[in-house]
Amino acid sequence: MIEQVDKDLKSWVQAILNEIDLSLAPPGPAQPGRGVNLYLLELASAPPLRGGHSRPPLQFSLRYLVTAWAEEAEEAHQALGRLIFAAMENPKFEVELEPVPVETWLALGVKPQPSFILRVPLRLERPEPEVPLVRTPPVVQGVPVTTLHGVLLAPGDIPLAGASVELLSLQLTTRTDSKGRFHFVAVPAEPVTKQLRVKAKGELFDVEVKLPAPEDKPAVVYCDILKKKEA
Repeated sequence: MIEQVDKDLKSWVQAILNEIDLSLAPPGPAQPGRGVNLYLLELASAPPLRGGHSRPPLQFSLRYLVTAWAEEAEEAHQALGRLIFAAMENPKFEVELEPVPVETWLALGVKPQPSFILRVPLRLERPEPEVPLVRTPPVVQGVPVTTLHGVLLAPGDIPLAGASVELLSLQLTTRTDSKGRFHFVAVPAEPVTKQLRVKAKGELFDVEVKLPAPEDKPAVVYCDILKKKEA
């Protein structure tokens, strides 16, 4: 796949500059004639694409160090300028004009020279998984629901206000009002026994209530705060 990007870049440069030598090698000492180096400096990460794909394409970026040579420096500069503007107009490319670190030139064994980085994304499309055809209509089974009303009391039938009450099976949480009352609007009628976790006065209580528990006959939940604190 990378080799195809190499070929496409060479064709792109030829279309802009015409009859120019092209090299994928690192930039080197001055050469006769005129030409452009497209040196693949590194592979860089790129964020994955999102959208309407269950398997988004994979991608990363290719960072090419672009330099030019000619017998006259003006010619090399002109070639670089034309390439930079052409790349800026091309939506497939990104142009980086920050100076190349001196360490990079030292590693390449050449003096620093005019250049720019051409960043090209490389993408691998992934086929969507095949979804088997549904040959029979789906069967939807309704689950009866009910409401769960309750009241939270401390010893002496004192309402526990502001307590947290969690319905564990559904991961639903509510709080008691000033009279210790709580309710869950829609609760599966089965199973009839529901597990509640109550947090009151800094203490946790796991309790069970049974359905039905309508508003006129709420489930009464006692929390022995004093006994818990003594323990």
